[in-house]
Amino acid sequence: MDPTSCDTFVALPPSTEGQRIVFGKNSDRPCDEVQEVVYFPAKDHELDEKVECTYIEIEQVAHTYAVVLSRPAWLWGAEMGANEHQVCIGNEAVWGKESVDGKEALLGMDLVRLALERADTAERAVDVITDLLEKYGQGGNCMEDECGFTYHNSFLISDRTEAWVLETAGKYWAAEKVEAGFRNISNEYSITTKIDKEHPELRTYAQEQHWWNGKAQFNFAKIYAYSNTARIEAAEGRCSEGRKLLKKHEGHIKAETMMDILRNKESGINMEGMFMTTGSMVSVVPKDQNFPGVHFFTGTPDPDRSVFKPFIFVLDIKQLKHTCSPCFGEEDPVKKKPRFQSKPNRKHPLFLKHEVVAAIIDNTGERGQKIVEEMRALEQQKLVEMEKYLTEGIEDATLLVHLFTDTVDEEFRIYSNA
Repeated sequence: MDPTSCDTFVALPPSTEGQRIVFGKNSDRPCDEVQEVVYFPAKDHELDEKVECTYIEIEQVAHTYAVVLSRPAWLWGAEMGANEHQVCIGNEAVWGKESVDGKEALLGMDLVRLALERADTAERAVDVITDLLEKYGQGGNCMEDECGFTYHNSFLISDRTEAWVLETAGKYWAAEKVEAGFRNISNEYSITTKIDKEHPELRTYAQEQHWWNGKAQFNFAKIYAYSNTARIEAAEGRCSEGRKLLKKHEGHIKAETMMDILRNKESGINMEGMFMTTGSMVSVVPKDQNFPGVHFFTGTPDPDRSVFKPFIFVLDIKQLKHTCSPCFGEEDPVKKKPRFQSKPNRKHPLFLKHEVVAAIIDNTGERGQKIVEEMRALEQQKLVEMEKYLTEGIEDATLLVHLFTDTVDEEFRIYSNA
C-alpha cells in the first residue's frame, strides 16, 4: 500500500452561484478503515479540566462549540467537519525537508476537531491550531495498524466570509488568506510567496538549515518541500486536476459541482485501491447569517457509490438533542489506549449494508445501475429540500434535528430493496 491521501477544496464568490461558500473534501484512508459521522453538542467545562485526544491529554477550554465530524472510528479527532459557527476544516498529509516526528503528540486530525470546537472564525481556527502546535507539537502513527505512517499536516479552513490555507512543518507554519475565487490543496506544500501569517521563526529556521540564503524571495513551498518524490508528483497531478475542474465551473460552483468533483475517478481525486476515499464532505455556507449552512456527509466509502446526506445545526431548541447516525457519541471507547491486540470490529450498520450494495453495484450490471439511480434520486431530493432552507431560512427547526438520521433511514430503504 502506498498512502497518498486526500484532496480538499473551497470556492468563494464570485466563483460560486450566489453569495455562498462551497467546501468539499475526500478523506482517503486505508480501504478497511471505517469512517463515521458524529455530532458533539456545545458544552461548558470545569476549570482545570483536561481532554484526552488520540494519544495525549491536553488542557480543555471553558467552552466548546457544537461540531459535526467525519472521523476514522478508531481515533478522537476528525478528517473533516464543521461547527455551529459554520467554520469548516479539512486536513491533508504533507511531507517535506523537516523530519516527521513519530513521537506521540497531537495528530492533524486532533487539531481539526480542536479547532472546530474552539474557533468561531476561520482565522481564529488558524490561531488555535498554531498555538496548539507550539505547545504540544504534532506526531504519532496516523493509522490504527502499527505501521509507522506519520506526516505533517496542511489545513483548508473556511467560514461565512473567507478561507485560509495553513501548512505546517513540525512546529513551523505558514498561512495564506483566500477572500475570493477558489483554492484546493492536496499532499504537497502549496503556499509560495503569498504568506499572510507565519511562525515567527519560520525564516530564521530555514536559514539555519541552509534551505534559504536569506536573500532570495521567500517561497515557503520551494524552501520547505521535497524537491521531487513519486508521492509529491502524484499529489501535484491530483491538485492540478482539481484546479482544472474548479476552473471549468468557475462562476457556477454549487453543491452538486463539488460532489461531482469528489466523485471524479479519472483525476485520482476519488481514490480507489488499498488506499481509497473512505468518506466525503460537502458544505454550502451562505454569507448571509440569516441562512443556515448545510453540511453533507457520506459516512461510507467511494462517493460515486454513496449518498451525500445533509446536516444542519439546530441550536435554538435546547430541549432537543441533535443526533447523527452512525454515531457512537461521547462514550465511544475507541481511543488507542490501551492498545488493542487486534483491531475491533468498528463497522456501523450503514457501513455493513453499504459493503453489500457496493458489491452489487460493481457486479450486477442493470441491477446495480438501478440502485445508483435511486441513490442519486434521494440525494437530488435532499438537495432540493436544502435549497429551500438556504434561500428561505428555517421556520420549524424541529424538522431538522433528525435530518441526517432520517436520510440514512431512506438510504437503508433503497438498500433493502436491492
